[in-house]
Amino acid sequence: MASAEITALLGPTNTGKTHRALERMLEHPTGAIGVPLRLLAREVYDKLTMRVGESRVALLTGEEKRVPRSPSYWVCTVEAMPGDLAVDFLAVDEIQLAAHDQRGHVFTDRLLHARGRVETWFMGSDTMKPLVMELVPGARIARLPRLSKLTFAGPSSLAAMPPRSAVVAFSAEKVFELAERLRARRGGAAVVLGVLSPRARNAQVAMFQSGEVDHLVATDAIGMGLNLDVSHVAFAALRKFDGREARDLDPAEVAQIAGRAGRHTRDGTFGTVAPLQLPRELALAVERHRFEPLTRLRWRSVDLDWSSMEALIASLRVRSPHRALQLDDEAEDLAALIALSRNGDVVARANTPTALQLLWDVCRVPDYRKLLFESHVALLATIFTQLVDGPLNESWVGLRIRETDDPSGDIDTLTARLSAVRTWSYVANQSRWLDRPAVFQEKTRDVEDRLSDALHQKLVQRFVERTTRRVVLGESVTVQRAPRVDPAHPFAQLLAMRAELAGEPPPVEDWVETLIEAENLELDDSGSILFEGRRVAQLLRGPTLLAPEVRLAHALELAPGARSRVMRRLVAFARDLVDEIIGPLRGARELSAAGRGLAYQLEQSLGTLRTRAARAQIDALTAEDRAALAALGVRIGVRVVYLESSLAMIPRRLQLARLYFDRAPPRASTASFAAGYDHDACTAIGYPVFGGRAIRADVLEAAIADADSLSLDQLAKRLSCPAREVTRVAAAIAEDS
Repeated sequence: MASAEITALLGPTNTGKTHRALERMLEHPTGAIGVPLRLLAREVYDKLTMRVGESRVALLTGEEKRVPRSPSYWVCTVEAMPGDLAVDFLAVDEIQLAAHDQRGHVFTDRLLHARGRVETWFMGSDTMKPLVMELVPGARIARLPRLSKLTFAGPSSLAAMPPRSAVVAFSAEKVFELAERLRARRGGAAVVLGVLSPRARNAQVAMFQSGEVDHLVATDAIGMGLNLDVSHVAFAALRKFDGREARDLDPAEVAQIAGRAGRHTRDGTFGTVAPLQLPRELALAVERHRFEPLTRLRWRSVDLDWSSMEALIASLRVRSPHRALQLDDEAEDLAALIALSRNGDVVARANTPTALQLLWDVCRVPDYRKLLFESHVALLATIFTQLVDGPLNESWVGLRIRETDDPSGDIDTLTARLSAVRTWSYVANQSRWLDRPAVFQEKTRDVEDRLSDALHQKLVQRFVERTTRRVVLGESVTVQRAPRVDPAHPFAQLLAMRAELAGEPPPVEDWVETLIEAENLELDDSGSILFEGRRVAQLLRGPTLLAPEVRLAHALELAPGARSRVMRRLVAFARDLVDEIIGPLRGARELSAAGRGLAYQLEQSLGTLRTRAARAQIDALTAEDRAALAALGVRIGVRVVYLESSLAMIPRRLQLARLYFDRAPPRASTASFAAGYDHDACTAIGYPVFGGRAIRADVLEAAIADADSLSLDQLAKRLSCPAREVTRVAAAIAEDS
């Protein structure tokens, strides 16, 4: 049998590479194509199902799986493409992303290993040519010319931006600012961001494609194969935050985005939003499609060692002997694994190859919310510790999904909820993680659809003036353009001044900037976060006791973009509340495994732990461990282990316990109290329960130390315990071991 043919179809944007690959795939009985974005996967899936029917096409992304009984063709995001897929034709689009510092290793793996039985295509930029020739010997290189001409048009003001323009920025805040200004000057704009769901993105694009609005404001989400009727691309910025740092766009990125202008044989132009200038040499490189070839691709070993946590991490850090393959050791999933390797509960459970493989699967749940990384890690820890014992608790997952199911709020609120529900869409699409995955897939789809519709309507209301009727999301809505005014009209100048003023984004209130930098936020007894006496947010139950969630107050009116900055500040404040209590334990990293395990257990219960619950770790402590823990303020008592400094923060512990436990004590101001509450909640505030009494940890241990010299009456007084209960309490203390 002849070896399968491999073709690298390389060239600039608008060469028809993806279209040719799809047509070629349909010439084979079976096939698969991997694309870089969920939005693009959905677009390709829709095209194919229109050609051959839904029964023959499967869709696989992290958040969506539609797999008929016997599919002929598979459309996948590159990360979701199965490694064992046996198809006649296989294609991977945008293969130059193999150089991406977060996702690159996945594309490199597909380049090195993904093959169709008969034919394989890799599509992407010319910059990949030398490395394809080196890494895939025998591959046929085919270069396609651009179908239309791309010309540099220089800078242009928003007021003079030509129709059918896409204005590109690199943050949601800047996108919204530009859309506001276009609304005032030109009647409105559609917006496209990577965080939009396919439904919301399609609704926004439909307005632009139909001529409802003449302008589109987008992030670089439009740069990867989304086909739009764009004649001109204008850059409002040439720097982006890539997840780690703000950096200049490289020339190939500029070309990828600029190349969205002009489709098929219709020419396009690109430029900037004045006063931003594009360097002439860069403009020429984009016009001529000439860029420096890539010299390094990101790589990570697929030969993983499941014998232990340390071995797994080490195998993920093995370097390739090939000079062109650079180790990708900064990806988010590896960072999550390393963080979880410091979690004693996770380490204790990830003690078999099967459990380690499960942990690694959990680490690859994407951080869609992008708040604080430790919040994401806490959620992963909760998911893993549940999964080790079987499928996830459906009541818990259902509650998490319901928390996102609220179509009220502003644009940033709805966007945040969409990001949150994407996490649960991903979880629901891991079929072995739930007893009824199909039920939860439907739930998350329904929530996403409701949020998407609400978000689209909010975007229209904010960024489009109203007067004409159009069909949007299958419904007739009214959209109004700015009135045409005769320049000679006496009010023309006044209207022009109004438009100019409205065109500038409203300044963020000074107090918001002060809030972001503030060190004096407060938390009241109800869990409300206060700033200068104003309620700005509410703490809610989170995935763990140590990770409460934050919900902004509905009355808090913020400019677009400012909300996400405030949210990050408030989530950080919530984490600081926890650090105030258990901060000393974070210095316990040089201990033995037993010492770290004990410190972790103390962290999870806010600084107090029943000795019997940690007996195995305590017995394994070395003399050095004990000395180090004592220096941190950890007291290992006969019945209770506790962090001494945490007992000075019982009011704060009460606030956190009330968020997490359904039946937490309302107060704790004496040596003990009747334990008619959740016993774990009592322990979490520093009052473990013995014989029906919740007793403060240090008081309990002091009483035990003096037990031989105390009468029952004296013990009752020491423990603030009614005399009628002291015998029962003393017996419970004596029997606890």
